[in-house]
Amino acid sequence: MSTVMVQLLLIGLVAGIAGGMFGIGGGAIMVPAMVLLLGMDQKFATGTSLAAQILPIGILGAGVYYRNNSLSIRDAVLIAAGLVVGNLLGALFANQPFISSEMMKKLYGLFLFGIGARYLFYR
Repeated sequence: MSTVMVQLLLIGLVAGIAGGMFGIGGGAIMVPAMVLLLGMDQKFATGTSLAAQILPIGILGAGVYYRNNSLSIRDAVLIAAGLVVGNLLGALFANQPFISSEMMKKLYGLFLFGIGARYLFYR
């Protein structure tokens, strides 16, 4: 398995964990990770993210990106595999007795701040 394939699976896993914990995934995790870590074009990353979430969330939007050659079916399937496992792990973690709602708010805020800072101050 290539390094990029492993990275795509990990992006899906992290997005799945955050989805299970915070109810987020595509725009907040997968797209920034593909752009900032893998160097993908923003539109290509958006199309691939939508395709990964295709059932049922992104089917219409992914179709538009597909017609414009702005998504990778292979990459979307790999991310989706990570999402399935990661979402379960995130939900299991977030529902542990030692994870309070207040801690979840702080973790989510830190996560969003980190993504925002990365977009603002780095290429």
